[in-house]
Amino acid sequence: MHAITRDALPTVITDYLTAHQARDLDAAVAHYTPDAAVTDEGHTYRGPDEIRAWLSRAASEYTYTSEVVGAYRTGDQNFDVVHHLEGDFPGGVVDLHFRFALRDARIAGLVIEP
Repeated sequence: MHAITRDALPTVITDYLTAHQARDLDAAVAHYTPDAAVTDEGHTYRGPDEIRAWLSRAASEYTYTSEVVGAYRTGDQNFDVVHHLEGDFPGGVVDLHFRFALRDARIAGLVIEP
């Protein structure tokens, strides 16, 4: 694992994170490959329709702020972006790892975990 600055992250990741925070579902989903999978809270969502539904639910379930507090290259096309969240979810504060796997300059996989 190699620490990098947020500016050193691939554009697809920074653009996705911007769209995700803005709750722009169309822009966020457009950054995934057609066969992408997202795993969050132990559930895996596959393909654009399931990912869109997950993003929509995640955006409306809680109110929170999110700040990137670390970024790491974990492989040739793999990155770990650590977010610090504070909000009205259970526990109120958490650091989450967004573990991205890229393919063809798009997101092929995302695993979100503490």
